[in-house]
Amino acid sequence: MGAQRRFRVWGAGLLAAGLVVAFSLRSPAVDGGIPSRPHPLPPTLEQWGDPTAGDYFDEIEVPPFGYLIWSRWPVRVYVERREDDPSQNWRETVLAAVMEWDAYVPLEITGDRDRADIRIFRRRPPLKPGHLRARSGETRYRLLTRTTETGSRLLTHQFTILLSPTQTGPYVASVARHEFGHALGIWGHSPEETDVMYFAQVREPPPISPRDVNTLRRIYQQPTQLGWPLASADGPPSESGSALGDATSMNFDRRRTPKVYKIDR
Repeated sequence: MGAQRRFRVWGAGLLAAGLVVAFSLRSPAVDGGIPSRPHPLPPTLEQWGDPTAGDYFDEIEVPPFGYLIWSRWPVRVYVERREDDPSQNWRETVLAAVMEWDAYVPLEITGDRDRADIRIFRRRPPLKPGHLRARSGETRYRLLTRTTETGSRLLTHQFTILLSPTQTGPYVASVARHEFGHALGIWGHSPEETDVMYFAQVREPPPISPRDVNTLRRIYQQPTQLGWPLASADGPPSESGSALGDATSMNFDRRRTPKVYKIDR
């Protein structure tokens, strides 16, 4: 039995977000068997500093298991190749937008979708029941376990990003850049339109701002259970050396239970 939350974003000019997470109710993520502590910062992020710019750290949602932090470098990213895009213009545009974040968090492009930490697909995000507006993108994650070479099992996560094929021009890169910020751990939105993680689409999409990076840096200084060994054999099943695991899921909604962490702007 598990739990799932959906992250829905970038709909018809206004960003709205929910969260998708799947984890076993018996997993150490909820029974407290995994310590919650910070990881070392990636070197590129540790060297960053612009204290005058401020941040929007207070806008970040925190799941029950802690902040959505990557601790194994580089983060492996898969961007699908489409047969209906023979020139691969869409893929190249998305890759360029994604790699802008590489200046702060080490990234590696991989052709293996199963072993990728973050997977990006050119697909229309599903409509939310009761809402007919199409969305430009959706970012979701699931919890799973990974077995290391030494045999220990770590709690980890995997993100999936859906980018709508209806996006054109500079908005392809804009949506990809924004959604990838969520997948790096910025699980919230900025109130300032000069930030990539602003909650609404703007006429002139901004680049990654110092406030975006300051926020990311503060997130990576926080404690989390992700990336730490499981204290027992409980938890989702995993495959040795793989980022894959199995978890069933069910839907939660903050309007029905206080346990849900949902962003809705």
